[in-house]
Parts: sequence; C-alpha cells; structure tokens
Amino acid sequence: MAVTKARKLTPLEQFMAYRRFSAGLAFTPDGEHVLFVSNLSGQFNLWRVPAEGGWPDQLSAFTDDTVRLMGVSSRDGTVAFCADHDGDEFHQIYLLEAGGGWPEKITDAPDVQHYVGGDCFSPDGTKLAFAANARTPTDMEVWIRDLDTGEIQSLFGEGKYSFPAGWSPDGTKLVALDFRNNSDSTLHLIDLESGEAPEVTPHEEDGLYLPGPWAADGSGFYLLSDEGREFRGLAFYDVNTGSWDWVETSEADIEEVGISRDGRVLAWLVNENGWDMLKVRELQTGRDLPDPDLPRGARPHLTGFQPPVAVSADGARVAVILSGPRRPGEVWVVDTESGESHAVTESRIGGLREEDLVDVDLISYPSFDGRQIPAWLYRPEAEGKVPVVLAIHGGPEAQERALYNPLYQYLLSRGIAVMATNIRGSTGYGKSYQRLIQRDWGGGDLKDWDHAVRWLHEQDWVDPDRIGVWGGSYGGFAVLTCVTRLPDYWAAAVDIFGPSNLISFAKAVPPTWRRMMKRFVGDPEEDADLLRERSPMTYIENATTPMLVIQGAKDPRVVQAESDQLVDKLRSLGREVEYVVFDDEGHGFTKRQNELKAHGASAAWLKRHLTA
Repeated sequence: MAVTKARKLTPLEQFMAYRRFSAGLAFTPDGEHVLFVSNLSGQFNLWRVPAEGGWPDQLSAFTDDTVRLMGVSSRDGTVAFCADHDGDEFHQIYLLEAGGGWPEKITDAPDVQHYVGGDCFSPDGTKLAFAANARTPTDMEVWIRDLDTGEIQSLFGEGKYSFPAGWSPDGTKLVALDFRNNSDSTLHLIDLESGEAPEVTPHEEDGLYLPGPWAADGSGFYLLSDEGREFRGLAFYDVNTGSWDWVETSEADIEEVGISRDGRVLAWLVNENGWDMLKVRELQTGRDLPDPDLPRGARPHLTGFQPPVAVSADGARVAVILSGPRRPGEVWVVDTESGESHAVTESRIGGLREEDLVDVDLISYPSFDGRQIPAWLYRPEAEGKVPVVLAIHGGPEAQERALYNPLYQYLLSRGIAVMATNIRGSTGYGKSYQRLIQRDWGGGDLKDWDHAVRWLHEQDWVDPDRIGVWGGSYGGFAVLTCVTRLPDYWAAAVDIFGPSNLISFAKAVPPTWRRMMKRFVGDPEEDADLLRERSPMTYIENATTPMLVIQGAKDPRVVQAESDQLVDKLRSLGREVEYVVFDDEGHGFTKRQNELKAHGASAAWLKRHLTA
C-alpha cells in the first residue's frame, strides 16, 4: 500500500539562510577585484572578490562592530571605511592597506559620528576627507586629515549638516553637500588653498542638489537635482561658467551616478517604479552602451545606506548590487561594451530556488483624495480566503522595493499574504508625493492605511477578520497609529522600534537631526499640540490588538524609552503584549543571530494570531 508523504514546510531558518549587503561597493584601482561589505561572517565586514568571480577574501574580522561605508585610494588601493559598535552609529574610521593586514583605527571618539564616502581620498592619496560632529554635536562638518602627519582640520560646515563629496582631479577643490532637510540641499565648492566655499547651487525654493563625480579634465562635476521637475535628473556643473545644464532627464528619479577615472564611461541608476535600471554611456562619442543583461531588481539597504554604482578606472566594468523578490542581493559585474553581466557572489546558502518562492505584483489602490497608492502584493498559493499582513516601510521618505524579504516568504509559505504599501510620503513617485508626509505624520498617511484595508476587504480572496500590521521605525509608528486610531481592523500587530510619542521622539533624536525635525515631523516645543494629537500614546487605551514590540537598546534614532513607555502602558491596561529588547543592537539588526531571533519572533507572532 502506497503511503503519501506530507509536504514538509520550509523552516524560517532556511528562508533566512542568505547573505546581506551594506553600502560599500568599489573596484580596486586596477579593476581586477571588487570590494564590498557583507555579513558573510555573521557581521558586516569588508570583503574582496575577483571581478571575474571566485572565492572572496575577508579583509576585516569584526564581530561587534559593523562596517558601513568605504572609499578606495586611486593611488595605492588603500581602503578607508567607517564602522560602529553594536549599531550605536558612532562610526569610527579605519584604514586598510591594499595588500591586506589588520585595519588601523584612526579615530577613537566614541561619542562622535564619522562618515567616509567613495571619494574620500585626494587624488594623490595623501589626504582623507570625512564628515564628523567632533566640534559641535549638532553640526556635521567637513574635515580633512593629512595621512602622513595625522593632522586634521575643519574646512566647512559650521552650523550645518554637511558631507564631503568628490575631489577635483588636481586635488585643489572639494565638493561639499549641505543637507538641510529631505526636500532641500545645496552644494558648495571648497577651495583647499583659500578655504573659500561658495554655494554653487543657490536657490530660493526647496530643491535637492546632490553631488556626483568630477569629469576627468577637471572642467566640472555631475550632480543630481529636482529643480523645476518632479523627478531628479542628471546635470553637469561647469566650473568656468559657474552654471549647470541637464545631461539626462526622465519621468523617474536618477538615484546614483559614477564615472571611470579616465573619464570615458558614465553610469547611473534610474528608479523605474521601484526597480533599479542601470544605464551606461561612453562620453567621448555620447554613445549609449548596450543595456546591461541584469536580472530585474533593486538595491538592498542597511539602515538606509544603499550601495552605489561602481565603475572601474578604465570604464571596462560596472558593478551594482541588486536583489529581487525571489533572489537575495548579489554583486553583479557588467562588461560595459557588451552589456554581459555575471554575479561574483552567491548569497543564497539555504538551498531554496527562485521557483520555490513567491513573486510579487505591483498594484495600486485609491485613497481618500483620489490618489492611487502603489503597493507590492504577495499572494500565497492557497485556496479560499487567506489572512494578510499590511507591511509599512520606514522613513517615511523612503520606498518599499521588491527585495528579497525572508519574513514575507515565510508568511507566504504559511498561507499568509503580504501587502507592502508605498503610502504618501514615499520616495520614487515625485517630490510632490514625497512632501505630503512632512509635518503630517498620522494625518493623510492614516487615511491611506484605512483605504488599504478597505481595498483588502473588497477582495474575495481576503479574510477580513485576519489582517495584521507590521513595520519598523516610521513603519513602527504606523503600526502603533493603526492599532490605536483604526483599532477594529487588526488581528495582530508587530512594532519594531517605532516612535510612540512624537514629542519625546523629536526631543531624543541624534543631535545632528534636531535642526530638521520641525520640517520633518514638527518642533517638540512649538508644535507640541500637533505632535500630541498625532502621537499613538494619546490613543493608547483604544489599542486591543495583540502586539509584539521589538527594540534595540543602542538605538540612537528611536530610543528605547519610546518602546518602554508604550509597553508599560499596554501592560497596565491588561493588553496582550510581548516585548523583546536586543541589548547589542541599534536601529536595525547588524548581527545575524539577532536578525534571526527578531524575524523568528515576528513570524511566530503573526502566524499564531492569523492562522490559529
């Protein structure tokens, strides 16, 4: 008699068996290797792999520190990178010689934030540009370090939130970004000899001006801007004329731009409905090179940091890191002349194949003001009505992309659908849409979530009594707002380091952010009435949904007190709440074992309350 064996369900650990990437990506000066940052070791470290593919070499061996960003000297291949401890975001700077060895820590100020970017080294390799709030906690300034003497000096940024960008090819000038808020920034051009730093993109109305690379002849540099447009375009600033002109515009944001050191090849990424599209141009002839043969995907991120587009010195190769809904992120190397590409990493280690996972559909639903709200919809292979988790991204001025998400795929394997929304305020849909969230947290966005659930109720495959809500950071605020102000919709909720009281949240953010809070959320003193009216804690007695709360004790963005006060109140009201605190994490998960525990808790909570 034949015995039919029941299909074994894939455990969460198998969905979680993949490697993640941070924002570091660059070629070595000879173009023969690619440097990247990944958690192959269980923590985010610096790695190097041949551009043709092969086994990667581990260049740093941190267990409690997290490598975030990096830059490479074109002179001798020395790498500069920044790393923080237990996710506290007080990044310190390290140098690593091209031949390997042990990283040298060149800053040791545990209460100071330091940042290095891809263009941190001067062309002759003798100086390092970095950002730090070393002098005044509220000011992020541009500093220069002489790598021979160790001498440092502040060049620019007193009273500002500023970062260095590209050096001119002759090393006499440095572009600096003055970031004012999420809708307004400008560029300055620092003269290293005189110290003068005139603003080169003056403007009266809010606009974004973001720095790009210099032309090889030093005639100017590329920049990204949304001046006069809904979407960011690519432009070139001419140093001699003091003006800039458009190079490329489209009805989608251009997000990253890179150039070969010889000035021959320009590459940029375009955000087309949440997918990253790589474009490559040969500048001498103006010829667009073949579209790269890349899988459809988008860049992953670690706490908001995304990997750039990297171009080899001779322009023969471009590297990007892309992930898809059924494929973890990989480093892809593109041959610019042919467009052929190949992955030089293998991030999937759990044995799952793309055909084992669920693909995604891009949909939209109408909201209260007639706007169509984009959303990614993942539906399980199941008959009858199924439960759904409404997933809300952080930011909020960020974007849900169709990236590999092990929690989503696990829920789908258990018959639970996921609807991941890009409500008003999300990036990628034009600056007008993005600005709708500013000083309106818990306003129009709440109505977008309301209409998302209404749309779900209209679908014949949705069980309206089994809808959950899940999110982190601003997404955690969204979860708390949903369960307190739309309390009748939800069967389960998961809040991951979400602000519960907008007044205390705005007061406790990192010092460098405080100048932006009035525009971003509201001033905790001047706008106290508005922030109180929009805070989930104001409506906490309405919350009856079973809730899981997850928090990092070292979180500098949403401090632990935000979750403590929430949980204490829920417990005093006799509500069902579970609280998980990670003592060695900040705003996100940098250690693999913690990420597994956090996703495991979320998965168990949602499964228990949505499928029981």
